[in-house]
Formats: sequence, C-alpha cells, structure tokens
Amino acid sequence: MNQEWRIGKGGFVGKDAALAYADSYNPTLVSEGKTLVFISCNEEIVGVLALTDIVQKEAQKTIESLHALTIKTIMITGDSQHTADTIGKELGIDSVIAECLPENKVTHLLALQQKYGAIAMIGDGINDAPALANADVGIAMGEGTDIAIEIADVILMKNDLSKLIFALKLSKKLHRITWQNIIFSFCVIGFLILSNFFQIINLPFGVIGHEGSTILVILNGLRMLQIKA
Repeated sequence: MNQEWRIGKGGFVGKDAALAYADSYNPTLVSEGKTLVFISCNEEIVGVLALTDIVQKEAQKTIESLHALTIKTIMITGDSQHTADTIGKELGIDSVIAECLPENKVTHLLALQQKYGAIAMIGDGINDAPALANADVGIAMGEGTDIAIEIADVILMKNDLSKLIFALKLSKKLHRITWQNIIFSFCVIGFLILSNFFQIINLPFGVIGHEGSTILVILNGLRMLQIKA
C-alpha cells in the first residue's frame, strides 16, 4: 500500500539510478538503438523496457526519392541521441536532432526555416502538433492523432509515405504547366493585339487564333493525367 510507481524516461524516474540500472542490466540495450523506459517503485528502479522502432521499407524509399529531388531530410525526435542516430543512419537521413520536447521542436523548426527557407514537417503525434502548425507545410499521417490531422495542411491517407513523393511530383508538374499556359496565353493575346493594331489579320482569323490558343492550353493541361501514383 501507498507505493509510488513511475514509468518513463530516466529523467522522470531518476536519471543517475536509471543509467546505472540499465548498464548493469544489459549494456547493449542503448548501443542497439533501443529506447529505454524505466519502471520505479518508491524511487527504486525495478525494471526497464527496451523499445525499438521498426523502419518501414516505404520510409527508406521515400527518403531516397527526396534525396534524388535534392531535398534535405532532417529528423526531429524526442528519442535519445543514440536511438535517433541509429534510426537516422538506417533510413539514410541527412541529420538528426534528438531529445526534443514539443516546444524544442518548434524552436529547431524556426531555426531551420531561417537557414534553409521553406520547411515541410511530417508528423502524426500530439508532440508534433506545435511544429506542424509552425511549418510552411504541415503534413500529417492519416492514422495520426486528431490534433495533428486538424492542424496539418496535407494529410497522407493510409499512412503511405510514398504518396508524399507522388504529391510532390504532381505539384511540380502543375507549377510548370500553369506557367507554360500563362506565358503562352499572354504571347497569343499580345500577338493578336499587335496584329489588330497593324491590321495584319482580320477579325475572323483573330477569333480563330484566340479560341485555338484556348484549346492548346486545355490540351497542355491534360498532360497532368500522365503522372501515375
């Protein structure tokens, strides 16, 4: 009776005692990149849970695709530095920022915006919500927490990270085609105005040129259908 039980990281249950317990229990736990969760009873460490994240294949492929598009990848996590380094190395992420509280994630995000410019943030948890709100583009996983989904600008359904690359390629092609159509339309209108001013073509041919350019703009826009998920 009247026992106080705690379950959490070393700093919550007693950092020095937790580290000593982990070292005596299994020195390889931390070296394997596992996250340690300690159990204490009346300020005495009585157990430890070693948790590890399973890296999904689509996550590795997504990182590789982002690098192919010359996009820098950075992982911001609340895990220990060693655990984060292990996962980051396995995924091939450019750099890792570990041991972050939710407010620390926002601080690092704002610093990255100052250094690199526009930042896209991907997250699914409550701790990610403040950073998602401050990112230029917040991306939440479809099976994430309600607050992350509510705040995010983009939601990836079915937790499929490969859709991120599809959406990125789609947006880039849309941007190119939109500017192509705008420039082409201005050129046609400018040509028709000058032709009318110098009376090079008559009204029927001007109408045909204008409507014909509209058809070309539509056909150019239909090239978006060529992109496959």
